[in-house]
Amino acid sequence: MGFRFQKRLRILPGVWINLSKTGVSASVGGKGATINVGHTGKRMITLGIPGTGMSYRVPLSGTILVGLVILVALVGLAFLIKPDLVKMALHWWQPKWF
Repeated sequence: MGFRFQKRLRILPGVWINLSKTGVSASVGGKGATINVGHTGKRMITLGIPGTGMSYRVPLSGTILVGLVILVALVGLAFLIKPDLVKMALHWWQPKWF
């Protein structure tokens, strides 16, 4: 294993500038989903379950972006109709003491 360096600077809530020994990148998102644009222009999306350390990272394509927009729209619509059900579904992984 080699030496790693990473520093994150918060610009706005949910917007970060990332500094590392290989370059500078920008991240947008929060717990559970983050979009990162690297110093080479490569766009990646990371989806994870907060608090578990488990995540999945893939290159961001047009298909994935459209799917995410549709998913967010559906969750937003469901929240307007049944907010308690959506909150419960989004926090299913949390222990009961949270």
